Amino acid sequence: MKKTFITALWSLLIVSCLTVPAFAQELLIGGQVVGVQISTKGVLVAGLSEVETAEGSCFPAKDAGVQAGDIILKAGGQTVSKAADVIAAVEAAQGQTVELELERNEKTMSLSVQPACSAEGQWLLGMWLRDGVSGIGTVTFQDPESGVYGALGHSIYDSDSGIRLPVSQGSICDAQIVGINPGAAGSPGELNGCADMGKVLGSIELNTDCGIFGESYGVLGSRTIESGVMATGPATIVSTINGRLSEEYDVEINRIYKDGSGEHALISVVDPKLLEKTGGIVQGMSGSPLIQNGKLVGAVTHVFVNDPTRGYAVSINDMLRAAGIEDKAA
Repeated sequence: MKKTFITALWSLLIVSCLTVPAFAQELLIGGQVVGVQISTKGVLVAGLSEVETAEGSCFPAKDAGVQAGDIILKAGGQTVSKAADVIAAVEAAQGQTVELELERNEKTMSLSVQPACSAEGQWLLGMWLRDGVSGIGTVTFQDPESGVYGALGHSIYDSDSGIRLPVSQGSICDAQIVGINPGAAGSPGELNGCADMGKVLGSIELNTDCGIFGESYGVLGSRTIESGVMATGPATIVSTINGRLSEEYDVEINRIYKDGSGEHALISVVDPKLLEKTGGIVQGMSGSPLIQNGKLVGAVTHVFVNDPTRGYAVSINDMLRAAGIEDKAA
């Protein structure tokens, strides 16, 4: 993923959900790159920091009990939706205690924080705040009947706190690839994309361990394909690494394994063209459909940091369940 807001970073994860469906689901196959933009519910506390004052350093938020990963819902009695709202509430208090209403582990609580005056004369609480992210990713599928789409194959989460970002509102939009930073051992590569936020393609309703899901406003896919089950052996992935052109590239499914979160696959890129252009799997390719024996069986999620030719995939059936299409994948 390519970050554009504050210091948000999207990382490819090893995730999925449940088990395998009993019969195939007809889907439109994705592979196209899209711009992704979300706003969080409230304001996320991404981290805590010290405040340097004339008397020395202090930790106002930390000392009051605020923790990284908390979601600020109100500051000074006012509902907040962006970091600027929290900053404004602190400035308005002019050194007086600021009441914060927080959500932590799905429970609401209130804490009083005494701002500290920095050496530059600014009242601060000692928090890093995050209120949204944007970047690029790949669409995996669209259900032609409901219009529901799935993308990314993993959640959008805060890289500092590890918290999955709570979505207030979000959208996917038209995008194209304008460059590539190839992956290398110890250095994950990335696709450089250009997104047109004015051409909205769908909403983002869910941010789950198996991907993001929402309602599409048009057709997201070039052809219909049945869902299937991952197995070891040859396969392909559909990705966009140049402009808007999606192509299939050869991979090998080396291993299938299950854990408490669902079914995953270890994959290796063997396509000479893809290896030459990207070095393997890079950020922005997450969500790329995984096709085997003419069926959509999963999506790319994670790359080995020390070996970009290898990565992981999430089962398409886990993605369908996370999307709420379990009645068709039961």
